Amino acid sequence: MSTPLQIAPPTVDPKSLGKVAVLFGGDSAEREISIMSGTGVLKALQSQGVDAHAFDPSERPIEDLRKEGFERCFIALHGRGGEDGTVQSELEWLQIPYTGSGVKASSQAMDKDVTKLMWRYKGVPTPAWRTVKSAAECEEAFDYLECPTIIVKPAREGSSIGLTKVTDRSQCAAAYVLAAQHDEEVMCEEFIDGDETTCPVLEINGEPVALPVIRIAAPDGNYDYQNKYFTDDTKYHCPSGLPEDEEERIQKLVVKSFKALGCRGWARVDVMIDKVTREPSLLEINTAPGMTSHSLVPMSARVAGLSYEQLCVHLLTTAALDREIPGMYEAMSRGNPTA
Repeated sequence: MSTPLQIAPPTVDPKSLGKVAVLFGGDSAEREISIMSGTGVLKALQSQGVDAHAFDPSERPIEDLRKEGFERCFIALHGRGGEDGTVQSELEWLQIPYTGSGVKASSQAMDKDVTKLMWRYKGVPTPAWRTVKSAAECEEAFDYLECPTIIVKPAREGSSIGLTKVTDRSQCAAAYVLAAQHDEEVMCEEFIDGDETTCPVLEINGEPVALPVIRIAAPDGNYDYQNKYFTDDTKYHCPSGLPEDEEERIQKLVVKSFKALGCRGWARVDVMIDKVTREPSLLEINTAPGMTSHSLVPMSARVAGLSYEQLCVHLLTTAALDREIPGMYEAMSRGNPTA
C-alpha cells in the first residue's frame, strides 16, 4: 500500500500577501453558492492574519480593486463571469494576480464541449457526446449515442444546473428546453453507470499534484444541485475505499487533464467509473471549485493534511498572472496605445 499524500502547511508571512480581495457573489446562476464559498474563504483568510476584504463585482466596478490598492485576488466566483475567463481578463488588465487558471484555460474549461475535445485529443477518456441546438437535434443525439441513458445539460454551466437524466427519447424535448434556459449550446452525453468520484488538483511548488479521490454516494444516485449543497443525505467517502490501483489511475488522469487545458493553481475533476469495466471517464473540470461547508476540495485537502484555513492561504500564495507587464496598467490608464 502506498503512503498517503501529506502536504506541508504554508509557512508564508500573512503580511507579505498584501491587501487581498475575495471576489464572490457576481450575477451568474451560481451566485448563491459563490456567496457561501466567498464568505468561508474571507473568514478563513482573516483568521490567519491576512488583510482580506469582500468584493462583489456585480455591485462595484472592477477598477475599484486598483484604486483601493488590492494586491491579490482570491476568486470565489462560480459560473459565467467568474470562471470563464471574464474576470481573469479584467484582472490581467489591472495587473492584479489572482487564484486559479488564466484567461485561456478558464475559458476552455468552462465550455464542456471544448474541454472534451481537448481531452480526447490528448488521450484523456471522456464519455461520448454531441452538442445540440434544438429539441429535434437532442432526439437525434439520443439515437446517435446508442446508450440506454444520456445526460442533457448546458454546455457552459456548473453545479448540475439545468441537468436532466434522459432514459427515453420522449424525454428529450423537455430536457432540451430546461438546459437551453441556461445556455444556447446544450450537451447530450453518454451516461456512465457506476461509482461517482471527484479528485482535486493542487499546484505545489509549481507542479500539479492530485489530492485524495472522493467517492460520492448521493440518494438514488442523484447528485443534483440540492444534494450537492443543501442536504446532508449525500455521503462522501475520503479515503475513497476504491482499490489502490483505481485511485492511482484516476489521480494520474486528472493531472493529465489539468495539464492538457493549461490550468494552474487548483481545480477539481469529476470522474465516473464504469461499474462493469471499472474504466474511469472524466466528465468535466472546475477551475474555481466550491469552498462551502459541503465542498469537496477542502474535504480532500483535509485528508492530505491541510485545514480549510491552510488551504485558503496556500491557494492565495499561488495567485499569478498569465503575463506580468510592468507599468502596463498605468500606461493604459494614460491612453498609451503601445502598452
